[in-house]
Amino acid sequence: MSTSRFLAFMICQILIGLCIAAPASTQLTSSSASQTATASAAVKTSTAAPTANADAWWPKVNSTWQIVLNAPIKVPTDGSPLTPNADVWDIDMFSNPASTVSALHNLGKGFICYFSAGSYEPGRPDSSQFKPTDLGNTLDGWPDENWLDIRSTNVRNIMAARIALAKSKGCDAVDPDNVDGYNNDNGLGLTQQDTIDYVNFLASTAVANGISIGLKNAIEVLPQVMPAVQFAVNEQCYGYGECDSYVPIVESGKAVFHIEYPNKPIGKVKGKNLKNICNAGSLPSVPDPAITLSTVLKNTDLSGLVQLCNGTVAKTPTQ
Repeated sequence: MSTSRFLAFMICQILIGLCIAAPASTQLTSSSASQTATASAAVKTSTAAPTANADAWWPKVNSTWQIVLNAPIKVPTDGSPLTPNADVWDIDMFSNPASTVSALHNLGKGFICYFSAGSYEPGRPDSSQFKPTDLGNTLDGWPDENWLDIRSTNVRNIMAARIALAKSKGCDAVDPDNVDGYNNDNGLGLTQQDTIDYVNFLASTAVANGISIGLKNAIEVLPQVMPAVQFAVNEQCYGYGECDSYVPIVESGKAVFHIEYPNKPIGKVKGKNLKNICNAGSLPSVPDPAITLSTVLKNTDLSGLVQLCNGTVAKTPTQ
């Protein structure tokens, strides 16, 4: 998330009475060094947009969804439905075991595996594999994290291993976060073109593994990478006034999973505030009512608590 964009956003939102903040990165809890070695061989130098695997999973536009990143989720074992009973689940790849993926599949759910592709986090299983030259400035607000040099072959090897891990766990897709270093004081001179090249690399790796990939934020490069991704994940497009930028991708039949972080606790967002957020997600500029973003309201900790646009509040059990 861009520091300059965030400051501008906060000033704007103070004026209209709505403040929205970015979520903390999620702790990763396991990995595999052997997968890094295996995936390293698959790293490609080409940055051309890949051709998507037609057999890979593509989430439908307007799918219901839930995102939980602060803890592993608990899937009911007694046949009862999930809470909420969403179509698609965006869950931390490392902390949720393959058995959780399998259980969600048995319930007919799609499973997106989240990991950070653009930031270094200490204490991760593969943290020791990053080199000092891979690291840039710290992330504003997250002093333990550093921007990664997404041009680095070593960084790309590590990310290829993460995508291979997602495949081995049975994930339908990956949600690689923090690819928008160009919008921040990254200390590495990263540009939008670097992100375009990197997203195309990640997408090619996902294609090689037979899984899908989404674009997380980085809305400025969406037109260039849209052919390479099968969906998008957005934070705060209502707050930034950018939801209409996603019209082309949803009109192409690709889902956009949209999160807003309101200034009130989940369950307390009502009336005009809730209506404005959800109206933005419904893309009123598009005549077809079926062409919408998949909007949820979350607290910034991205726990199991979620509020839907119909006002329903649900809490996914976590470990």
